[in-house]
Amino acid sequence: MRRPRFITFEGIDGSGKSTQSRRFADHLRGQGQDVILTREPGGSPGAEEIRQLVLTGDPDRWSAETEILLFTASRRDHLEKTIEPALASGQTVISDRFADSTRVYQGATRGDLRNMVDQLHTLMIGREPDLTFIIDMDPATALERGLARKSGEDRFEEFGLPFQETLRHGFLALAHAHPKRCVLIDGNRTADQIASEIAAHA
Repeated sequence: MRRPRFITFEGIDGSGKSTQSRRFADHLRGQGQDVILTREPGGSPGAEEIRQLVLTGDPDRWSAETEILLFTASRRDHLEKTIEPALASGQTVISDRFADSTRVYQGATRGDLRNMVDQLHTLMIGREPDLTFIIDMDPATALERGLARKSGEDRFEEFGLPFQETLRHGFLALAHAHPKRCVLIDGNRTADQIASEIAAHA
């Protein structure tokens, strides 16, 4: 029996990680694995309420410091109510975003707050994924795709292209800093090509 794994998908807004996380979950289920697919911010009732606070409204609604606290609170609830119980029951957990997003979005792009993010993570979360796929793609294309969704949860897209470009560099740096955990995926291809490469890591 393979032990349950905690697998995350990361990338800039509109990079296709939500689609690929769903496809990988389906792929693993097809292999007979018991998989739960979840997301951040969100993934538990309390965390979904916080999601509405951080992803909607004016781009300047919250300071970066306040965002860090909100995302950490959401993640803690997600961890307690969804991730840890699923892993303990033998399920593989696939999450569309986790702590790496906070490290990049708030820690690296909205002031030099990475140390604060890491300290809060150590204190309140204390868990890293077993495997992280970082989908890298052209920021302009990703931004256009993200805005076209008109999801109503586009507060971060509204920061504009320079913000997305900074995010991309943050995720690339993260991938290079954690080569044993992170797999960098070229997102400038068809969804089928991307899914095929990711499936090879099943």
